[in-house]
Amino acid sequence: MTDQTEKPKLGTRAPLGLKRTVETGKVKQSFSHGRSNTVVVEVKKRRVLGPPGATPEQPKAPEPVAEAPKPAPAPKPAPAPRTPPRSSPVDDIAARKERQAQLLREAEEARMTALEEARRREERALKDATEEERRRAEENRRAEEEAAELARRQAEEEAKRLTEAPAETEVAPQATEEEEEDRGPRRPHAPAAKRPEPARPSRGREEHRHRGKLTVTRALSDEDDSRARSLAALRRAREKEKRHHQEAGPSAKQVRDVVVPEAITVQELANRMAERGADLVKALFKMGMPVTLTQTIDQDTAELLVTEFGHNIKRVSESDVEIGIGGEDDAPETLKARPPVVTIMGHVDHGKTSLLDAIRGADVVSGEAGGITQHIGAYQVTLPDKSKVTFLDTPGHEAFTEMRARGANVTDIVILVVAADDGLKPQTIEAINHTKAAGVPMIVAINKIDKPEAKPQKVREELLQHEVIVEDMGGDVQDVEVSALKKTNLDKLLESIQLQAEILELKANPDRPAEGTVVEAKLDKGRGPLATVLVQKGTLRVGDVFVAGASSGKVRAMIDDHGRQVKEAGPSVPVEVLGLSAVPSAGDAFTVVENEARAREVAAYRQGVLDRKRTTAAPVSLENMFANHASTTMEFPLVVKADVHGSVEAIVHALNRLSTDEIKVRVLHSGVGAITESDVTLASASGAPIIGFNVRPNAKAREVGERNKVEFRYYDVIYHLTDWVKAAMGGQLGPEIIETVVGRARVQEVFPAGKKDKAAGLLVLEGVIRKGLNARLTREDVIVSKTTISSLRRFKDDVAEVVSGLECGVLLADTNDIKPGDSLEVFEVEERARTL
Repeated sequence: MTDQTEKPKLGTRAPLGLKRTVETGKVKQSFSHGRSNTVVVEVKKRRVLGPPGATPEQPKAPEPVAEAPKPAPAPKPAPAPRTPPRSSPVDDIAARKERQAQLLREAEEARMTALEEARRREERALKDATEEERRRAEENRRAEEEAAELARRQAEEEAKRLTEAPAETEVAPQATEEEEEDRGPRRPHAPAAKRPEPARPSRGREEHRHRGKLTVTRALSDEDDSRARSLAALRRAREKEKRHHQEAGPSAKQVRDVVVPEAITVQELANRMAERGADLVKALFKMGMPVTLTQTIDQDTAELLVTEFGHNIKRVSESDVEIGIGGEDDAPETLKARPPVVTIMGHVDHGKTSLLDAIRGADVVSGEAGGITQHIGAYQVTLPDKSKVTFLDTPGHEAFTEMRARGANVTDIVILVVAADDGLKPQTIEAINHTKAAGVPMIVAINKIDKPEAKPQKVREELLQHEVIVEDMGGDVQDVEVSALKKTNLDKLLESIQLQAEILELKANPDRPAEGTVVEAKLDKGRGPLATVLVQKGTLRVGDVFVAGASSGKVRAMIDDHGRQVKEAGPSVPVEVLGLSAVPSAGDAFTVVENEARAREVAAYRQGVLDRKRTTAAPVSLENMFANHASTTMEFPLVVKADVHGSVEAIVHALNRLSTDEIKVRVLHSGVGAITESDVTLASASGAPIIGFNVRPNAKAREVGERNKVEFRYYDVIYHLTDWVKAAMGGQLGPEIIETVVGRARVQEVFPAGKKDKAAGLLVLEGVIRKGLNARLTREDVIVSKTTISSLRRFKDDVAEVVSGLECGVLLADTNDIKPGDSLEVFEVEERARTL
């Protein structure tokens, strides 16, 4: 009992002892997934009942048990087993080890056999499942075929029964009694034969309807479906349907209103008529016009085609694309108050920009070349009572006549600035005329009253000569004595503006697509075409599609007068717009349209009108041809480039006014942006000088100009430019101002120098940088400021000059507008008497 209750331990050796009839061994079995098991194996020695070498008796099979079994006799006692010969302990240990190894091998073989049997059982089960599935599918298919065959037979029997029904309705002759007796006695309980019930007609019609259709069963079966309709039957059915439609008569043709412009392609006309393009080409061939689908035809030919095909024509002109661009008039209930637009006008150097700076609290004069405004500046000022006023600062030089006219046309109120010590000047009178022509109210600001020689009353008297009567002299024009330098009476000027704005009752509808005017436009090297737009109606938002003159675009970004990006701009708000396809002309209408296709269409039409105006020449007659041939007028060719469109316009207008009967100015090309290689090539072909107004040539253009000996003239004040052209044309050139470039450098970094000043860290690229020389700071080939070098240092030491390839720090006089990447050009100015 001890051997049966105690569990054997793995890895322990069996103790030595006497020979036993039952040997116990331990086998460790290993399975998949790292599992193992320990098995106790008992080995029983076979007892030998007979003599050695005799075959042991086989046990007899038990006899079948009878129905009435009798009690079996008592079994005889078995003979006592013979005791086997005893062996030595060493042989027993070796035999046990050998037996244990054999048992291990047999266990491993049994495990492998079990695994193989399991794998075979899985394969057999999978195969049986596949066979069962195939058998089941085959049975289903056969059942469907039998059901279909049965339905077909029932349908045939029903059809046959219906055809033979009249014959079956006849009355059969009755049998006589003798015949009945011959037939024999009737079987009393014989059931009458049941007549087969006919199938329903609806089922037959259903089967007939589905007879020619392809089903999954028919597709998978190998039987040939002879009931499918042939191609000939299908063709006959289509022909029958076609004849039926022809007999019914053609449908009524739809008449369309075809919109035909002045020129249209054949394919586009066919699309608008909903006709085949080949039919239109065929009709044109019959008219004697061999054309293709992509060729353009005129409006009259299109009318012939439209009427021939039975449609109505609606003629439109190219100019009709602009219909609806301006929008409709706003309802009175949609109008809301808007800030007034005030334009400051007057003579040059009468303090217009200084007065605006005093109101804004900014400093714009220092950024203008020579203290003269070169283009229109647009600003919006917030007054102490939180109301806003938009100011436009126009140039005062005589060359900027169109700019002043444009400023007067887009404004609500004009402030005429007159210097108290200078009185009325030509540009002041011109500003008065522009204001009267525009029909806007005027406020006279008598400036510079802080000077001892100021005579405000004299200014009022001079205004009477031009029918401008101030309130102090019994008129209706307000006048305010101000001082931009001392900031005197600025509050009275603002009150006058507010009073005049209340009288005008300025209103606009902000909830509509924006409309405005391009105040100024320029080409920026990094940001592309830019336009300063004054919104007059609606609200301009980022993402709006617009048309500005002959250019179109989409508002990518808007920047206000403080350089901040804004998302929207309402009425009377000036913003700088990015996203134009080309530089528009100053004064062009700015209108938001519904989509980009409409914008491109309108811009293309306007550009075509401009091209026709430029290329159309006057008719040539014999008289003017010989007169032009005999003319001895000399030409002075020029190429003009400026920073903004308004400056280009003013310069070209001023140069054309210098022409006389003996010599005239011929502007070969004028444009906005830096001087390029194409400008130099054009100038070198005709020997014309290139005038750069606030712009400079790029490196490639400068190299080509030096190679072709092209003269570059750089100006930042317009009357310096006109004086030089006048002197060059008249032969009285006067002293020639020669600029000799000493060196060029690039700004690497900007450092603070003191409380307000900034120092620039330079890398000298060529030449030498000297202290005290004139310098010109340019940013992307556009002049930022013209200054002098007030301080030059290398490390911490003051030096007189720095040569090429070294770094240095400079302090520029009168400017702090320095950014990394700017270019500094150092030059010497020499005046030399020119001889003819």
